[in-house]
Amino acid sequence: MTPPVDSTNGLPAAEDLYQALRHGVAELIKNLPPDDVHLVGIHSGGAWLAQRLHRDLGLPTALGTLNISFYRDDFDRIGLHPQVEPSDISFDVVGRHLVVVDDVLYTGRTIRGAMNELFDYGRPASIKLVVLIDRGQRELPICADFAAWRFDGPAANNLVLAQTKSGEFTLHVESKEA
Repeated sequence: MTPPVDSTNGLPAAEDLYQALRHGVAELIKNLPPDDVHLVGIHSGGAWLAQRLHRDLGLPTALGTLNISFYRDDFDRIGLHPQVEPSDISFDVVGRHLVVVDDVLYTGRTIRGAMNELFDYGRPASIKLVVLIDRGQRELPICADFAAWRFDGPAANNLVLAQTKSGEFTLHVESKEA
């Protein structure tokens, strides 16, 4: 089902997509042992989503966040983002079921970096991937276990998730040249 479109930017409302994501994650983890499931959000949009999912789903386990800046395969070309936040995995990943959360899945390179970093912490029982938006156009064989929305748009644009001061999500398009 396609979510309703926001008339201001032609995109679905980010809050509607979040509700679909929350439902998808709940379904994905319902048969897993609750004490062994950890959400891990990728900075920054995925971390925002994971924090809210963790709260809304009432998960009993610790939340993790990843900053994959040092694991990017284009690090030598783009350098380090000036607002790097450290990863925070405060739990033992060995034998745990991890749900990696990101805002936009595109080429798959960010997810490859996230998995590389997660395995530095140990070997989880499983890794599931959930995303707010799947743009397709993969360069690596990576797919989401759940995506709230699939977007087929021009490669010249980035979909950007933002968070208001009140914690609500918004979504807009930015030109890559900006």
